[in-house]
Amino acid sequence: MKNIRLIDRRNFIKSVAGTAAGVAFGSQLGFASGPKPVMGKAKSVIQVWMWGGPSHLDTFDPKPGAGVDYTGPYRKPIETNVKGVYIGQKLPMLAKIADKYAILRGMTHGVFAHETATYLVQTGMQPGEMVYPSLGAVVALKKGFGQEYKGVLPPYICLTQPQGRFSEAGFLGPKYKPFSTGGDPNAGKFIVQGIVAPGGIDDKRLAGRRGLLDKLDRYDAAGNSTLVQADDFQEKAYDLILGDSKKIFDLNLESDELRQKYGRNRFGQSCLLARKLVQQGVPFITINWKGWDTHKKHFESMDKQLPQLDQGLATLISELSEYGLLDSTIVLCGGEFGRSPKVHMDPPWNGGRQHYGHAFSWLVAGGGFKGGQVVGETDQRGEYIRNRPIYPWDLNASIYQQLGIDPLGQLPHPHGCVAYVTPLASGAVQSGGLLTEIM
Repeated sequence: MKNIRLIDRRNFIKSVAGTAAGVAFGSQLGFASGPKPVMGKAKSVIQVWMWGGPSHLDTFDPKPGAGVDYTGPYRKPIETNVKGVYIGQKLPMLAKIADKYAILRGMTHGVFAHETATYLVQTGMQPGEMVYPSLGAVVALKKGFGQEYKGVLPPYICLTQPQGRFSEAGFLGPKYKPFSTGGDPNAGKFIVQGIVAPGGIDDKRLAGRRGLLDKLDRYDAAGNSTLVQADDFQEKAYDLILGDSKKIFDLNLESDELRQKYGRNRFGQSCLLARKLVQQGVPFITINWKGWDTHKKHFESMDKQLPQLDQGLATLISELSEYGLLDSTIVLCGGEFGRSPKVHMDPPWNGGRQHYGHAFSWLVAGGGFKGGQVVGETDQRGEYIRNRPIYPWDLNASIYQQLGIDPLGQLPHPHGCVAYVTPLASGAVQSGGLLTEIM
């Protein structure tokens, strides 16, 4: 691979000294040309996590000239509204708004195992003795309760299940675990765990209990900091169950026309809910979408899932733009790795694609990232990075930069260990640098 450089910790720290005022470090190290980006002002992140790893050839890095052994039946990529940029033939709606997002075709880490690859991409860290927090947990820490965000809803929300590959809160502890809604937002009644009254108790009866507890707490909580803190958590819980926040999760309040626009399926309705949560100021939302681990009958699965991805994601990005929220909201879409460029036609795979960590693609939109751009390039078959590699920590550091979080800063560790926001400040790592081309 080209353009890979090992960074020595001492020289790295020296080279970025004085950047606390907000000047990014990527261009200083010669990794990318262009003006030095300042700390961004993004407020929220929506991460579409394609659980299992999507094929880059079928989505954002088509290779029609590679032959049918690589393309399968998807041999006719679509030119987007950005001249010369093509994406997969099953993504016509996304093709029409390519000026609003960037495609990262240089993603790489070389890992083929789900758990390790998920950890690498979600934390931006190599596995070691410490379990680091995910991107969402760090954002919840830096921009969540007690920081910039003052809302009632949790600062880190998963729609609808946690990833389960590792402890997403890491050493930050349970406080920074994602709140997972459970349920199906496309169901007739979307039951959100922790938002409904317990044991079938109606709201009126629950409100009566709240009033009684308030009277008792006046006698017990005075001067007791532990009880005061517990009282605060109790109030937030009641506000979720009885307050207006509960209505945010009720998609039946939305018009049928709007819901159809996103797609009447779990993913489409999750995108609609994610947009509503951003409007409430929630700092980090992950849409966890299973079904991309297509070892067998890959194209049969893609015929169903790619149109859903196209409709839901394109509508989400377009609506964020229409609401004036795209400039302050980063939208991410990708998985832990890609899938093998060559299709495995032999039994038992019957047209499957396998795990592939040498090269894969992500989509990035909003939050200060420039649209209409392609960063990185793979070879003619999509097997290896030809130029401009992007490692998980490069992407995460760029996201933190746009959120106004210092990627060279430290994280609080319960035992006082030194833990950095990204590994770029802590040791020798391969790096392509910050995504200065689109910042």
